[in-house]
Amino acid sequence: MDALIFVVALVVVAIVLIFAGVKTVGQGSNWTIERFGRYTRTLTPGLHVIVPFIDTVGRKMNMQENVLDIPAQKVITKDNATVQVDAVAFYQVIDAARAAYEVQNLHLAITNLALTNIRSVMGNMALDEVLSKRNEINNTLLSVIDQATNPWGVKVLRIELKDIAPPDDIVVAMGRQMKAEREKRATILEAEGIRESSIQRAQGEKQSAILIAEGQREAAFREAEARERLAEAEAKATAVVAQAIAGNGTQAINYFLGTKYVEALAKMGASNNAKMFFLPVEASGVMASIAGIAELAKEAQARAAAEAASRPRGSVPSSG
Repeated sequence: MDALIFVVALVVVAIVLIFAGVKTVGQGSNWTIERFGRYTRTLTPGLHVIVPFIDTVGRKMNMQENVLDIPAQKVITKDNATVQVDAVAFYQVIDAARAAYEVQNLHLAITNLALTNIRSVMGNMALDEVLSKRNEINNTLLSVIDQATNPWGVKVLRIELKDIAPPDDIVVAMGRQMKAEREKRATILEAEGIRESSIQRAQGEKQSAILIAEGQREAAFREAEARERLAEAEAKATAVVAQAIAGNGTQAINYFLGTKYVEALAKMGASNNAKMFFLPVEASGVMASIAGIAELAKEAQARAAAEAASRPRGSVPSSG
């Protein structure tokens, strides 16, 4: 009976020792092992055997990426504007031993470090820079906090500002400023449009004036050319008349005067405004002119007949 009790006790002790000495670490976790309160090693995911009652599990560290909410706080910018800022941080434990023993409360330490650095970075910037350079602030915070948490065995992956809320009066002032800027741009664009329109109109008027001047010059040139040709025609006609007068004398003069006299009478008779007119004309003068025309015709016929008789037979008269 005593032997049975001893065997049972031995089996129970063995089972207890097995459970105390065999440890299974889950995926995404690391366990630290302490021997008599001193860190000895780190258990990675899997099955491990430790010395029961001598080796104990110290800390169970999560090695996955963690999300840490940075609470909202009020920050005074360089130009004395107060804004409320909150953020979020993403970090991962890369060394379980240092994360467990180098800092007492990892989450609280990272939170306070982020809060102080947000105040430091944004306090050196004006309000306009804070609102427009969010990516630059994120990169600066990431660099500073990651370097500060490196001794803790932590890798800070990202820090993002979630919201930047200026006071209501500043928001209203910014709205008025934005409206004024838009009105200014609209006025500038309108003025530029008016200026461009004036320039185009002036250029059009200039081109129109140039074309009108060129047209007038061309018209004057053509008119002068027409007058020149008319003068040449009149000169030729005058030369012909002079030659005729020189050849036929008084009869040629009577012919030309009679012709002009008859043409003038025809124009006066065709006028719509002339109902009655009196001319101090002499019938003998008109008859003399007509007689002169008849004499010229007879002389021209006689001269042509004489030339034809004196020309040898078979010869072709010249075209001149």
